[in-house]
Amino acid sequence: MNVRAAAVIPARWASSRFPGKPLAALTGTPMIVHVLERAERCRTVSRIVVATDDDRIHRTVQAAGFESRMTRADHPNGTSRIAEVAEGLEEDLVVNIQGDEPQIEPELVDRTVELLASRPDVPMATLVSPFAPGEDPANPNIVKCVRAADGRALYFSRSPIPFDRDRAPGAARPMKHVGLYAYRREFLRTFVALAPTPLECTESLEQLRVLEHGHAILCAEGEAHFTGIDTPEQYAAFVARMRGA
Repeated sequence: MNVRAAAVIPARWASSRFPGKPLAALTGTPMIVHVLERAERCRTVSRIVVATDDDRIHRTVQAAGFESRMTRADHPNGTSRIAEVAEGLEEDLVVNIQGDEPQIEPELVDRTVELLASRPDVPMATLVSPFAPGEDPANPNIVKCVRAADGRALYFSRSPIPFDRDRAPGAARPMKHVGLYAYRREFLRTFVALAPTPLECTESLEQLRVLEHGHAILCAEGEAHFTGIDTPEQYAAFVARMRGA
């Protein structure tokens, strides 16, 4: 399948738990550049753009030879920041790669983009993964997803879903949601114009806004081993992995 998407990577300096993390560079390379180098390996990505409101990040990305766009500072979330940049893109598909996932697996990005490209009737796709050994489905910090037979998301929750009441043979296995999204570019304008919804506010999960307004989200499946970096401790673990590689 000949698919070409633009990867937009939102990156901001402010973070309550880890200020300045896009430029953390104990590996010798800023974290945002690690993410960019992973994005370069995606077969389906023909253009990569960092979306930031911070000049330090902007200059670092450009110095590394990548494209960066300065955005407004008042965006409420990463999706809104991506939508601003997407207005100036020509690619029909836009994939949101998080700026704090320096070990994101390119093949899973490609799988998500290709799934969306194969279903022109659906405006958005995301990724789900089996739980890894030791991961607890009851952990509210790990978002769960249940899907319809055709792969559309039925619901996302911080609670363990589905509830396996009888542990019957053939019961659905729990799947974790991975925060990787691909959009049809024109849908981003629709998405950011949607009003917040009760389920979104209850679960604090922005993707529920899409479902509550009647739009579909396709779910690609793959074993995701990468995780986002939210704290200095998680970054230290990443640095240790890189030094041990």
